[in-house]
Amino acid sequence: MSKKLEGKIAFVTGGSRGIGAAIAKRLAAEGAKVAITYAKGADAAASVVKTIQDAGGKAIAIAADSTTPGAVEAAIKKTVATFGGLDVLVNNSGTAIPKKFEETTLEELDRVIDINIRGTFMSTQAALKHMNNGGRIISIGSCVGERMMTPGLVSYAATKGAIKMFTQGLAREVGDRSITVNNIQPGPIDTDLNPAAGEWAVPQKALTALNRYGSVDDIAALVAFVAGPESSYITGASLTIDGGTNA
Repeated sequence: MSKKLEGKIAFVTGGSRGIGAAIAKRLAAEGAKVAITYAKGADAAASVVKTIQDAGGKAIAIAADSTTPGAVEAAIKKTVATFGGLDVLVNNSGTAIPKKFEETTLEELDRVIDINIRGTFMSTQAALKHMNNGGRIISIGSCVGERMMTPGLVSYAATKGAIKMFTQGLAREVGDRSITVNNIQPGPIDTDLNPAAGEWAVPQKALTALNRYGSVDDIAALVAFVAGPESSYITGASLTIDGGTNA
C-alpha cells in the first residue's frame, strides 16, 4: 500500500517532544523524510529519530533555536542538502508563560512573541526559499487564538491570533505556486507542558464538549491530512481541534 507522503520531505520545528514529536513520527509513518529541530534536549530529539529509523523511516535532528536569526535557516539548508528538497514545513515551536497579564514581565512577553510569532516568521521565510511547488506550510496555533476563555494566557492568545491572520495573508501570496498555508488550532492536549492531570487541567477540561483532553496523536493525524494530497484545496484555513472547547 502506497503511503500518502512517499517521496516528500518535511521539516518540523520543536520536534523533540510533545505535539512536535508526534507530528514527526506520523509524517514519517506516512512515508515522508523528516527533519526536526530542537533548542535543548538532544537526547529526546535523538530518541524521536531512532523511533522513526527503527520503523524503517528516514529522519535527522538538528539543534536550532527558533529565536536565533539564521539558526533555522541553516537547519533548513541542511535538510535540503541531506534529503534533496523541502515539501512540508510545520511551525510547531511555541511557548506559553501562564500568569496574569499585569504581572507578566517585559522579558516574558518578549519570549512569547519571539518564539510564537517571530520564530514562525523566520522559519517560514527560510522554508519558502527552498519549498517545492505544491508544498505545505502548517502552523500550530491554538483554539485561544480564535476564542479566549482561559485567564492567564493573554499574551499567548494574542500571538496565536497573529498566526491565524499570518496564515490567511500568506495563503494569498503563495497560492500561485500551489503551496497551501494552514493553521491547526489545538485545544487542551495532554503533554508535559499541559498535563491532563495538572492543576490547570480542571477548568480546561470543563470547557470542552467531550469532557476530556485530546492526545498528541489527534493533532498529528490532522497535520498528516493537511500535509497530504487530499487537502490540496484547503488553504488559508484555521482548523480547530479542541474537543468542542470553542463550540
